[in-house]
This record gives sequence, structure tokens and C-alpha cells, in this order.
Amino acid sequence: MSQRQTTTAGAPVPTNETSKTAGPRGPVLLEDYQLIEKLAHQNRERIPERTVHAKGWGLQGTFTVTNDITKYTRAKIFSEVGKKTEVLSRWSTVAGEAGAADAERDVRGFSLKFYTEEGNWDMVGNNTPVFFVRDAYKFPDFIRTQKRHPKTNLRSPEAMFDFWAGQPESVHQVTILMSDRGIPQNPTHMNGYGSHTFSMWNHEGTRYWVKFHFKTHQGHDYYTNEKAKELIGQTRESYQEDLWNMIEAGKHPKWTLKIQVMEEEQAASLDFNPFDVTKVWPHKDFPLIEVGELEMHTVPENYFQLVENAAYSPSNVVPGIGFSPDKMLQARVWSYADAHRYRLGTHYEALPANAPKAASVAHYHKDGAMRFFQNDTGNSNAYYEPNQYEDAPRPDPSVMEPPLKIDPEAYRYPQETEEVDFVQPRALYKDVLTDDERVRLHQNMAGAMAPCSDSVKERWYAVLERVHPDYAKGVREAVESAPALPVTDDTPVKAAE
Repeated sequence: MSQRQTTTAGAPVPTNETSKTAGPRGPVLLEDYQLIEKLAHQNRERIPERTVHAKGWGLQGTFTVTNDITKYTRAKIFSEVGKKTEVLSRWSTVAGEAGAADAERDVRGFSLKFYTEEGNWDMVGNNTPVFFVRDAYKFPDFIRTQKRHPKTNLRSPEAMFDFWAGQPESVHQVTILMSDRGIPQNPTHMNGYGSHTFSMWNHEGTRYWVKFHFKTHQGHDYYTNEKAKELIGQTRESYQEDLWNMIEAGKHPKWTLKIQVMEEEQAASLDFNPFDVTKVWPHKDFPLIEVGELEMHTVPENYFQLVENAAYSPSNVVPGIGFSPDKMLQARVWSYADAHRYRLGTHYEALPANAPKAASVAHYHKDGAMRFFQNDTGNSNAYYEPNQYEDAPRPDPSVMEPPLKIDPEAYRYPQETEEVDFVQPRALYKDVLTDDERVRLHQNMAGAMAPCSDSVKERWYAVLERVHPDYAKGVREAVESAPALPVTDDTPVKAAE
């Protein structure tokens, strides 16, 4: 038997087909409140899309600890081998709007919300271990170059490469973006990285610097530009389709969480800044340590409720996990939560996607729009703090983070580009990429910068020259010989780990 349709106030609805009118031919009566309600609600069905990472896909899953790391952290999520924690994922492109095609060349967001017993821990990262800029002062400018030109309302390669040429530390990330890694086959075929340097501390109060790596079990498969164009001509929703079909077939994607660990005192003795998000930590010096396995196994019942409303922020940490002097991270800790307050409302953390599952929530926030939950902690007199009531929420000094030891000179950021900014991109170009991958890198970059002015091209060639002369030469020749030779192989490209 079907359910009886009601108004939002719970009254039964007599019809959902015709408007109430003054006669057979109208006009419509103002008293048809249900018609007005339906139309008014439709006008308000959309919320602001994310300024960046607007197009996204998500699954629910489970994280299981497989290795003991309690020597590094007191976080209860890692307290014992075999422990399981519920997780909500969201993967996304960066530049495209909500209706953009899934298989565009772009960095991908890789965000995970762990519903731990101590509150939510959000790992808000990308599928790349580095980023374009190291100072948040330049982040709004960078994002504007990825969006639409104010006059043409078109994407502007001129703006992108002009900005990158003026921020040469971006060449590391741009090289990854323009390589085979720039178009993953779908979210399950890419790694996830915290990118920033974070910190952990143990029960003794000893702090360690850490980086988070989620290594895919599905292999690193990517599309060429040509295959991506063909795919987008067939469907703009290829990622969502792949994830749906994978889960429907019982194929649950998995990743292994690994961490790199640096002792607190080591940071001052390195020949690069370990808190610079445009740099990676060499694995030979800081080897990967296994932590656990992530398995995503469920398509959310309602996309809007659990994926669109999901609010990820680096500010969501738990005792035993903290921040670092990374300038970009420090800014994100504030700006992400503020973006959610704007997009979802004052009480966004109380929405089902964001509400903690295992921890009791007791705070002194009050009132505001959409206060749809009780928050008097069982004592209506305790609406401020400090107060005299024994049952009122109190801070817990036992979870206090150990003091952060910062030497401003040791942890300084270069105000101008230095030679160290080109060391790691050079190693990536010469030692990691194969000859064939370098050829495709040259062609991909040439295609992306083809519409740029000669002055911007020359500025970018100068950046590539500082990485390696062959890099600049290869891209220049690819630009001058455009159109580039087509890649005829329709199979996804296998990239190195």
C-alpha cells in the first residue's frame, strides 16, 4: 500500500495534478497554498555550489587498522589493530562547475571523513602530493585563473600560464597535471594525499611530523587527451557511472593508508622546507609506514544529503592529530570551515553527513538560522561557560596538544623562487617519467598553452628551462609543430607508481 502524500506540515494532500481555480478556465486562486509551496520550494532547491571542487562523487565505507602506530599518535582511531571506523568519501575535480565533465584534465580532490569515537577527523587532500602555491595569499588569485574570464566567460589558458610563470614553484604540480596522471580513469585509479605536512603526538607528548598517503589497490590507469575527448562526447558522468557500476557489481575499491614520519627536530636540518606544500619528502629518507586499509563499499541513499552536504575541513582533527607551520594548511584550517558556513549555514556540522556518529557533542553555540536540533546539554541554565553547574560541558585538559616548537628562520619560506624549487620537478622529469611519458607531457602541455600569447609562452619556457633544458626544448618543439601527432591507442595509459 502506498504512503499518503502530505504537505510539509503533515496535512494530507487531496491532489497533485491540478491547481485550485475560480472556475473551469481560471484564474488560479491565491489560497492554493500547496501550489505556492511547491513552486517556492523549487526556487530554493539549489544551494551555492562549491567555489572550487564543485563536481564531485562519493561513497561510504570503512577504515580498518592493520598496523600499530601508537608510538606516533594517541588518536583512538589508530588505537589497536583491527579497529574499524566508518568513512564518507568525496572525490572531485577542482576547476569545473557542478555540470562539468568528469574526465577533464584537472587535479582531483580526495577527501575522507572518519567518524571516530573522539569526533570527526577529515583528511582533505588531492590526488597529487604537492600543490601549485605555498602561500595562501596567492590561492584566490590562482583559483581565478582556473575559472572563467570576466569578459569572455571562457576558460583562459593565457591566465593560467601567466600565473604559473609568475609563481615558478608551481612547475612541480603543473608537470604532474600535464603528465599522464592528469586524467585518472576514475577516482578508484588514483592515490590520495594529505599533501600538507601534519603532526601527530603520542601519549607521552612527543610530536612527529607526518604526511598521509592513500595508495590505490586498483592500479594507476589514466586517459590520454584523445580518449578523454571521445569519452566526454559519449557521457559527462563517466566517474559517477563507473562508481555506481563498480559497487553494484560488488567490486569495492580499496586503498592502503601509509604515513611518512619525521622527528620534530629533523625539520630544521633538511636542505628543503618540509612544510612547503610544493615539495615532497624523499621516500628513501622517510619511508612509507603502513597504517590501515580503506574500503569504500556503499553508494549513499541520497546524493544531496550525504555528498553535496558533506563539509570537509582540515580543522576537523582529533586528539593525537594536529597541524604544522605549513602556510597553506594554516589558511585552509580557517577558510574551509568558513566556506561551509556560507554554503550550508551556521549549523552545517549538525547535518547528517557531518554530524559525529560516536562522540557526544556538547558545545555552547546557540540559535541562528536552521537551529533544528536540541543543544542544552540537559541543563537549560548552562548556556554559557564558565558556569556553576556540575553537569555542564567542560574543557578536557588531558587532550591538550604539546607546544609547537617553531624556529622562524629554520622554517622560513623563501620570498622569491630559489633553486630548491626546481630540484624535485627535475627529478620527476628526468628520473621518474619514461621517454614516452615525457613525449606525452610535452604534447599535453603544448596543447594546453597553444592559445597563449607569445610573451606568456616565453615566460613559461624560461621556467621549464630552469627545471631542465630538455623540458623547455620538448614543449617548445611540440608547440611549434602543432597540431601534435594523435595518440591512436585507445586503452588507458599505465603510469608508474
